Amino acid sequence: MVRCVNFKHVTEKMMKIRNLTLDNNVFLAPMAGVTDLPYRSIMKRFGSGLVFTEMISANGLFHGGNKTYELLHSLPEERPLAIQLFGGDAEVLARAAAKVAPSADLVDLNMGCPVKKVLRSGAGSALLREPRKVAGIVCNVRRAIDRPLTIKIRSGWDSSSLNFLEIGRIAQEEGADAIILHPRTRAQGFGGRADWSHIRQLKEGLRIPVVGSGDIFCAQDALDMKAQTGCDAVMVGRGSYGNPWLIESILRLQAKKSPTAPSPQNRHAVACEHLHLHLERFGPQRTLGEMRKHLCWYSKGLPGSASFRAALNNSPTIADLRSAVDEFFLASTG
Repeated sequence: MVRCVNFKHVTEKMMKIRNLTLDNNVFLAPMAGVTDLPYRSIMKRFGSGLVFTEMISANGLFHGGNKTYELLHSLPEERPLAIQLFGGDAEVLARAAAKVAPSADLVDLNMGCPVKKVLRSGAGSALLREPRKVAGIVCNVRRAIDRPLTIKIRSGWDSSSLNFLEIGRIAQEEGADAIILHPRTRAQGFGGRADWSHIRQLKEGLRIPVVGSGDIFCAQDALDMKAQTGCDAVMVGRGSYGNPWLIESILRLQAKKSPTAPSPQNRHAVACEHLHLHLERFGPQRTLGEMRKHLCWYSKGLPGSASFRAALNNSPTIADLRSAVDEFFLASTG
């Protein structure tokens, strides 16, 4: 089992959102198809001050099946937990927020997802084009719950309609307790560079905390974002793929301690623990399909990783998957 580390000795400062006090200001982003319970558990053990669920459909909570409710499953050791909802209807979102609030330490509303399926439903970053609708949604959800409420947004629909400051001010006035900004437009997707100057502008224009997200791939990136923007917290997304040590390194660097790079043995131990947690939670069939990407991420940068990816894709059973993992990482230790 991956050891649980006490990160309070390397924490820069406590973080507070409304009445929720967090151990630190390094958060794990909500990522569809990635931040399931096993992933969050691993990242929590490496010190994340707040972890987020995958985005959960507000409509699905009332009209969907077991798959939607499965996304809500959590364990006490990952608390505090943020539950992220998406939808385009204020009343439905308010009802969904009230439904999940007992299981959440914080509720977040997704207003930034650029995926076409989400946009077609009037949710995600489609809401950036309707500021009045944003106001109604935040107002209704605020009335429905007593938990901290945040929204996660992008800079705007496209480069000609940057309205993150307008949306942030609306959310603040309607009762949001913090804003999370990924400073790319909907049109950018994940291409190009995140414009951190937007985070600075938002921080300067609001009274409530601002969380910066986007292009944090090493510990120094996080410190640079904070220094350049004044944001209250940083959110790690794609940089955490197969790399929970990123969170630990950010916390250490904030405390003026040297980050430590994981050895192949460290990677092997955490990859095996992640595989075990996923198998325990979801069973062999789903684990075989979903863990390949995670195991590939753990191998990034090591010699022979391309051959390892091929071996994983050709592994028909969990036993074969484990053998491929052991063989690769043992070979990497030389």
